[in-house]
Amino acid sequence: MRIRLYTPVMQGKGHFDGGRITEQKPIGFPGEGSVIHRIGPLYYWAWASTPEEGYIPPHPHYGFEILTYVLQGTSEHGDSLGTRSTIGEGGVQVIKAGSGVSHEERFLGPDMEGFQIWFEPDLKLEAKKQPAYEQYEADEFPVQAQNGSLVKQILGEGSPINLTAEARMWDVQLQPGHRYDHVLSKGRTLAALAVRGAGSWQEGEAHEEAFHERDFMLLTSEHEEQISLHAGDEPVRMMLIEVPERVSYGLLPKKY
Repeated sequence: MRIRLYTPVMQGKGHFDGGRITEQKPIGFPGEGSVIHRIGPLYYWAWASTPEEGYIPPHPHYGFEILTYVLQGTSEHGDSLGTRSTIGEGGVQVIKAGSGVSHEERFLGPDMEGFQIWFEPDLKLEAKKQPAYEQYEADEFPVQAQNGSLVKQILGEGSPINLTAEARMWDVQLQPGHRYDHVLSKGRTLAALAVRGAGSWQEGEAHEEAFHERDFMLLTSEHEEQISLHAGDEPVRMMLIEVPERVSYGLLPKKY
């Protein structure tokens, strides 16, 4: 196992609506301060929060598959397709931008938190598709529960979401002293963001790497192996996204 760790100061920063919405960006656009700009089809990852309310006015997107995952609070969505929708804690909004769509967002607290994550499929092919919007409530996702620990499958096997881009995603919540095992294959990267708590990643008994709250990590391996996420003396919440290290297309658009 190889692990590269990026503390919050190595991640990008952003804001909207006069600072009412602030963002920590594990994967940002060039010039935003993020050390990491993309991993395979995982193109952008922002962690947004607002104490009360914040609004992002209509803006266009092209080609990308854009996922909004609400940790707490509420996200409202409107778009040029005529959609008006609201999603709460644990729910997901998906924009498949295709040939082009404009949308607006409103985040409502108190203490709203959510991720916006962009996946890049082959944009030459996506540009031929009609744009679409999809919404999924929290109870539509498979969850494995054991002794108070929860593993929610957001993308991948069992999830109701089907993206063109190749990606798997989990929301892992561990009680103190618990662990989550993950099989990591050669040629794939596991991107991990510590939302709450501190703990460690372990490879067998020989290799252990500690992390703290808000750290961002990239894990890779030279061969298929089982790695383990361990919670310490406090609960841990970790967001995991697994993608291929590289894609064969990688067309970077001039407009997002």
